[in-house]
Amino acid sequence: MALVRIDKFISERTEYSRSQIKQLISKKMITVDGQAVKTADMKINPDSAKVTLNGKEICAERYRYILLNKPSGYVCSTSEHDGKSVMELIPSEMKMKGMFPAGRLDKDSLGALLITNDGGLAHRILSPGQHISKIYIVKLDRPFQNKYIDLFKNNLQLADGEVCMPAYVRRCEISEKLAFVQLFEGKYHQVKRMFSAVGNHVEVLMRVSLGGLILPEKLGFGDCMELLHKDVENLFKKPDFDDFCRYSFRVFSANLINK
Repeated sequence: MALVRIDKFISERTEYSRSQIKQLISKKMITVDGQAVKTADMKINPDSAKVTLNGKEICAERYRYILLNKPSGYVCSTSEHDGKSVMELIPSEMKMKGMFPAGRLDKDSLGALLITNDGGLAHRILSPGQHISKIYIVKLDRPFQNKYIDLFKNNLQLADGEVCMPAYVRRCEISEKLAFVQLFEGKYHQVKRMFSAVGNHVEVLMRVSLGGLILPEKLGFGDCMELLHKDVENLFKKPDFDDFCRYSFRVFSANLINK
């Protein structure tokens, strides 16, 4: 493995600039294998060196994957001008340069959102040809009707004439106004527009699954966790919708039933 400069290594894995890293080195806040770094041009093996910044180890991986349980009131944007950004919810020690939300949830929507700096992975997830499964739980204005099942499955036409790919929908066992939806595409406001097309209205929407990556029960709104490689691989798995609804309804319905 080729050796790299310590300032380059840290710059690629944090939000610090090289000039800021030099200042941290002068304050003896950066160590390599337990020894304080003296110069920014020190060379290290990125695969074996243990690098710490202010006592916290810096991961050797260049890409980072974070699962956020998005709360209401935050926008899926990296710009400060769009309002409160989901990026504000990521702790500084978990951030890396170039991180962005891989996908979108409306400002008032909740749930699973992937934050990463891996543009290649994001492209695979968002590519129309990939059709990553996404599962949502929604709170409806009016009771769920069984006719929705066939309507969603048979290329539902939206109010503007746009036609949806086949989707699955199922009433949540705990309430007649809660339902699960599984999509394989990502049209603008799609879940809300689909229910509008069948004469209902979505009051609250929460995404609970991205492929086979299911939002952990203990991850509260506004909290996030770093994903392992095996977790990232789950993005491209397709969960069984009926099994998911059967075993997950109590976990996720509690988040919406009182909203």
